[in-house]
Amino acid sequence: MTDSATGPAVSAAVLPPVAAEVAAGALDLLPARLRKRVDGAVAKAVGWPVEATEEGVLVRVAEDTAVTLRVTGGIVADAGSAVCDCLLAPACLHRAAVLSSAPLALGGGAAEDGEEGAEGPGGSVSEEPGVEVEGAETAEVGATGGGGPSRLTTGQADALGALREAATAVLVSGVAGSGAVHRAELLHAAHSARLAGLSRPAATAVRIARQLGEARSDDPAFRLSALSGELAELLDLVRRPADAAAPARRDYRSEGPLRLYGLFTEPVVTASGYAGATVYALAPDGALRTRSDVAPGGPGRALQASGTPLPGGCALTLRELGDGGGVILNSPTVSPDGRIGGGGQVRSVRAAGAGWREAPLAALWERPPAAQLASALAWLADPFDSRGAGGDLLFLDGTVTVTGPGHGGAGTGFAVSGGPVLRLAAPDERPELPYAENLALFATRPGLALRLVARVVPDRPDVVHVLAASWTGHDGEPVRADLGLRRLNRSHIPAVRDARPASPTPAAPSALPVELDLLRRAVDRAVAGGRAVSAAAVADELPRRLRAVGLTTGAQRALALAEAAADRRHDVLGRLLPADPEGFALAWLAASVYTAAATETLLLAAWSPPEISVG
Repeated sequence: MTDSATGPAVSAAVLPPVAAEVAAGALDLLPARLRKRVDGAVAKAVGWPVEATEEGVLVRVAEDTAVTLRVTGGIVADAGSAVCDCLLAPACLHRAAVLSSAPLALGGGAAEDGEEGAEGPGGSVSEEPGVEVEGAETAEVGATGGGGPSRLTTGQADALGALREAATAVLVSGVAGSGAVHRAELLHAAHSARLAGLSRPAATAVRIARQLGEARSDDPAFRLSALSGELAELLDLVRRPADAAAPARRDYRSEGPLRLYGLFTEPVVTASGYAGATVYALAPDGALRTRSDVAPGGPGRALQASGTPLPGGCALTLRELGDGGGVILNSPTVSPDGRIGGGGQVRSVRAAGAGWREAPLAALWERPPAAQLASALAWLADPFDSRGAGGDLLFLDGTVTVTGPGHGGAGTGFAVSGGPVLRLAAPDERPELPYAENLALFATRPGLALRLVARVVPDRPDVVHVLAASWTGHDGEPVRADLGLRRLNRSHIPAVRDARPASPTPAAPSALPVELDLLRRAVDRAVAGGRAVSAAAVADELPRRLRAVGLTTGAQRALALAEAAADRRHDVLGRLLPADPEGFALAWLAASVYTAAATETLLLAAWSPPEISVG
């Protein structure tokens, strides 16, 4: 195991993460004739052998050509660390293809290992004369507000304009048409925004670029709905200058003695080439805190990192803390989102932990499920850099059922006490992590009472991702397991007494009207295929069906999206006018915002217990 602050040697056949500005800059050096060939070269680069070296990796393009990447702090941090030995270098396709194929580094360069200063730079605001952003105060979607200045500098306004153009170009082209050049333009705009002090939209743009890379490489971690949400966030944010310029909440602060009760440990494997583990623990103030060990690597490193000791010398590992341990940290540093740093001044001592049915942890399961869901959805609506640790977690009690066809096929069902019947799903289906196997095992024990820690899945209303579970073992004592780290077998889970033959539980009423789900899918398909397929995705039938179920605003949004996608007007001489990408982006954003708001409202209603009339 290696320290993520210094960076491990990169294993063979794995490209290290690359700083966003380095990946974007590689395409700038190419002449126009070569820029047209980048996407083809990127496709070929997938098959180029990667060899580990003492300083990083060597990518063998041909017998007489190689690209060398030097790794500093776990990433390729600057342009000089990527060298090709061909005659055209550095303005060559080989170098550009390798850098475009590599995963994008996290914002600050080094992996987020919880160390102080591991975050990306916020950037300073230049002292230029203030200018108003035209139309910002009259945007149709997104309220003005936030903690930033109401007036932007010229540099900030230009940076927001560049982000809006780059994001709109991605939306118009869709995932299918957004290649390396679109990605580079987005990264350039993000870099300029970061330098102008616009950390929030810059970080969102980098996440979009990273997801485009996942889609292009057919990474199983790619989710179209996640990319759709990020695009909506960025297109909305660039129209709200006060929120776009709000400072990021990422600085660590020193705290006094911190008493922690371990809750669970989660393996972390990202599509950007990082892996590790994060432990969640409860502090006396009722807030969750996290400590992570995340660095470049794959699933194997995730399992290994769970054995990383906590800082301060107590010899308690992340996994031991999460499995019912306790600790007192003296002089820790803590970020506003609850991440615990590991500076040299930290001292730690073991302390008594608590079970999930003991104070103070038991209080997490006492809130009604609907109230928990409302808090999680509100957390998801907050800016990415202002979310507290664990705000999307759900603490649920209930019993295992066997779901029927109405839940999308037989699987592991869960009847929530005081809530709906849900389907339990694995947050990560990589075979190296035992999530899916463990959930399949639960499905063989219908009637088993479980206490769960799960994560909300906003675009799948009948599904939660299960992270950890507790049940009563053979000896009558509670058993607790991190489902992504511990591989269970039948001997771990007792058979349920007086269990009746497992028959599928009737499907619960759908939380969302089919018509609203069709609109949500149309919004996502627009992101996948771009403007060219949007008109077909929102057929004439959909607005009519939305009106028929009372979703008149949704019908208006669907119709406006279809019209904007198909809008090819002619001038007085009959000549075809250029398409209006900005109008299409606004129509898509309005449909996306409406769909998200309607989904949240109906989802909360489905999770709320029915009112009982008296009299």
